[in-house]
Amino acid sequence: MARPAASMVWLDGRLLPSEAAHLSVYDRGFQLGDGVFEALRARRGVVIELAGHLARLHGSLTALAFELPFDDATVAAGIAELLASQGWDGAGSPDGVEPPGDAVIRITVSRGFDPSRGVAPNAGGRASVAIQAWPFVLPSARALQQGERFITSTIHRDAESPISGIKTTSRAELVYARIEAARAGADDAIFLTMDGRITEATTSNVLLITGDTCATPRLGTGLLAGTTRAWLVEHGDAVGLAMIQRDLRLDDVFAADEMAICASIGGVIPVTSLNGRPIGDGKPGPRTIAMRAAREQWIDEVSIEGARARLAGQIRD
Repeated sequence: MARPAASMVWLDGRLLPSEAAHLSVYDRGFQLGDGVFEALRARRGVVIELAGHLARLHGSLTALAFELPFDDATVAAGIAELLASQGWDGAGSPDGVEPPGDAVIRITVSRGFDPSRGVAPNAGGRASVAIQAWPFVLPSARALQQGERFITSTIHRDAESPISGIKTTSRAELVYARIEAARAGADDAIFLTMDGRITEATTSNVLLITGDTCATPRLGTGLLAGTTRAWLVEHGDAVGLAMIQRDLRLDDVFAADEMAICASIGGVIPVTSLNGRPIGDGKPGPRTIAMRAAREQWIDEVSIEGARARLAGQIRD
């Protein structure tokens, strides 16, 4: 088995070697998938949209009735410590800009150790918090140049489910959908609601572009409120798109000029076929390409601004 890309992890306030023993087999995250997480990018040691991800993390914790045992400042410091331990914090750059030190961060919060058996959580436990890091890897050239191939999963979402908008560590339906996609020779799958509305893909939100309008499924239809989705809703005009949130169905996919997905890590990625049928002309569209470029440029600008501010603070100190 390959060794972890990062030599260290941050666990409950301490840096530990990645290959050391970490959590008990009695941890409810391992036993039941009883936990939540956030995945986000860091560039030049600047964590992108950290406040938004932490807000969503707290929302997920509240829904499952347990708490983060550290304040947000401690979590942010833990991320910084972990990035620094790997040399991914931009500290080696004299001007704070190059090299950028791109990384992927995952914050996982499990309900924690519980030696008893059963589903119902016991009162008085303490959550476990793990932060991991990986080098950021761009989506494949094939995905960006040819677009991804999607299918619809046989799993259907209940739009009224109270857990549909929670980013839990219970990922079985997503794993199953990816297996379905692989068996069909596709890259990924989208989920539909019980009544046939589009919700999301396994790890991303869905975008349909027709003319100068970009539509994305509205919140409350069984999807996770993605931070990149929220950014696009707010910044669509940067690429001349009117962003709308509404119910979408499969007929809307095949009537669209372009289809794309968006997520914090991969960014905006074109989708050029669904269930073997081409979308638009079957090639990545210009609006999708422009949206991706605008998002990546914004990430770069935010990271440069943050890195220079950090360097200025160090010089003053």
